Amino acid sequence: MRTILHSDVNNFFASVECATRPELAGKPVAVTGNPEKRTGIILAKNEIAKSYGVKTGQSIFEAKQFCPELVCLAPHYSVYEEISQKLHKIYLDYTDLVEPLGLDECWLDVTPSLKVLNKTGVQIANEIRERVKKEFGFTVSVGVSFNKIYAKLGSDLKKPDAVTEISKQHFKELVFPLSLSSIVGVGRKLERKFMLMNVQTIGDFCSLEDQHIAHLMGKTGLALKRNLLGSEEDPVQNYFTLVPPKSIGNGTTTIKDITSREEIEKVVAFLAEKVSHRLIQAGFEAKTLTITLKDNNFEKHRKSKTIAPCFAADVLIKETMILLDSFFDYSVPIRAVRLRCSNLQKIDKSRQLSFFDEKQEAASLGIEKINAKYGDDAIYRASEKADFINRKNHIQE
Repeated sequence: MRTILHSDVNNFFASVECATRPELAGKPVAVTGNPEKRTGIILAKNEIAKSYGVKTGQSIFEAKQFCPELVCLAPHYSVYEEISQKLHKIYLDYTDLVEPLGLDECWLDVTPSLKVLNKTGVQIANEIRERVKKEFGFTVSVGVSFNKIYAKLGSDLKKPDAVTEISKQHFKELVFPLSLSSIVGVGRKLERKFMLMNVQTIGDFCSLEDQHIAHLMGKTGLALKRNLLGSEEDPVQNYFTLVPPKSIGNGTTTIKDITSREEIEKVVAFLAEKVSHRLIQAGFEAKTLTITLKDNNFEKHRKSKTIAPCFAADVLIKETMILLDSFFDYSVPIRAVRLRCSNLQKIDKSRQLSFFDEKQEAASLGIEKINAKYGDDAIYRASEKADFINRKNHIQE
């Protein structure tokens, strides 16, 4: 039987901002899409802001109705990426079977380490939790289980700063009464369909016949059922031999509907910045772009297009809005937006780059390279200057 951990940083973006900027101590803090405008969206919040009722997806205007003193900050992805890499180094002290899930989450298979370290999975999880708190100044929640899906569920069950074990001997009594929406992969639309079948809990789902699950979810649903019944067939990948991604994307869900092209473009711009950064970090450019919108009736509006290979945020924003203009009615109330780049190929590193090149790709890659060599604050957007300067002095090595 395997011992799998899932480590999840609590309120990652906001936690990093607070940990790297001591002047924010004791203040309610949120990372937002556009701090200068009340229509910006809350992307992450710290525990203090959460205690006031601030929620992810709210507009800044709405959040400040609950918390007038809320400090709103622009995201700094280069800092988050740096912290993420340092967290990975901690995890690699325990095993090389480390599989990241985004910037703030990782699975660890510590099965081979139990005898070497003479520790249980729970003891290792608590040691990681204390190390992160001491070295970074923020907290993680860690799930401990025998497979990946229950390790992740464990990290979600108790937050912040906690360790939760879901053992193979007792997982059914703990997990099966939980709502089906507790499991990643079952969104609200699917949950509504299952509720029409009187399927409300994980246990109800696991008791369904395979043909019913396959009808609604296909092979993905059947794999989900196997995992929920205790399968250990999904291994944690080796950190040093991770399979290259088939696509890179980011999405966000809002609490308040957005109903204009301008509002959607703001969300697209935010997502494009994230996707661009991840493409460059992974060394890829994309030839296919897909935009997915989910309206307030949970219906999806999706379209793809082939583009010239690129990774620059400005190009992704432009191409996405051209694509949206070709098919979407902006009067439809939108609740969620997802941008995905696929058909990936390695960036041609042999090409000559110049800041005088008209291509946005050259500028984007040049900025990334300069920041990688000389530090994340070597070049940055002018709007970030006052907020970013001297922040690296507070990042613990």
